[in-house]
Amino acid sequence: MFASCADPSRLEGLSWLLCYLTSGKHLMFYTSFLVVIALMLIVAPIALLFGFGGALSARSHFAPLRWFGKGYTSMVRGVPDIIFFLFVPIAMDQGLEWLRHLYKCPPSDKPVWSNGEFSVCAAAKIPLATSAEGWHEAYGFTLAVVAFAIVFGAFAANVLYGAMNAVPRAQLETAEAYGMTPAQVRRRVLIPQMWTYALPGLSNLWLILIKATPLLFLLGVTDIVYWARELGATKSKLYDYPHPDWRLWYFLVLLCFYLGMTRISELVLARLTTRLARGQATMAGEAMRKAGA
Repeated sequence: MFASCADPSRLEGLSWLLCYLTSGKHLMFYTSFLVVIALMLIVAPIALLFGFGGALSARSHFAPLRWFGKGYTSMVRGVPDIIFFLFVPIAMDQGLEWLRHLYKCPPSDKPVWSNGEFSVCAAAKIPLATSAEGWHEAYGFTLAVVAFAIVFGAFAANVLYGAMNAVPRAQLETAEAYGMTPAQVRRRVLIPQMWTYALPGLSNLWLILIKATPLLFLLGVTDIVYWARELGATKSKLYDYPHPDWRLWYFLVLLCFYLGMTRISELVLARLTTRLARGQATMAGEAMRKAGA
């Protein structure tokens, strides 16, 4: 990065360490922290949207929709997360390439799935082999977002379903007595009231999401775990910056990062819980009422 780092073999002490920590691969390592944060910030609202859909479907009076909502939450919650994290990207990737194969590839008698292998013509590949590396990384990141959103959306659906059922039925009946339609009761009474019951469960899901981000490494995304293992491993004199096994120190950095993210999340969620509990008929709201009396 610096002109003085052009010949690492001539560097010593602090100069060597400074050039080592500002090398190209280390800059990519620092950027990967932003990738993890971006994953969390993107997945959280999408998973919450999936959760709302699943919860409202499970409460629907239309039987097929109710079966779909309950089946979605039961199926995803009943299968190990890592299975979905590995299955969804592969299934989506092959499904999209198969659809492109129908339109992009010339007719052929050769089946797409043959001898346990999936094969399409080069024009159907997503992204194309000639695409820039950035497109391959963006595509892999998108598949990872979908996989995370589906899994955590199912857990969010279960939390929101329980929170909706926890809202006192008397409040809903009062709204109905004032002439509100079911949609108005849901929008004006049910959903605003249920947040105070849902937040503890959603808070736990957010913390679990933070801890699950290292699974990006299994999905082929070059995240912080990949770079920590790559940079920390022993480097011989064949490399510009030879060093012994430093993985312990790199993973210690990851430990501090995740602990910091967890602590910041706890502080933010605690303030949000206090704000939502104000005036609510819950234990937290009752404690606030007594404290102010």
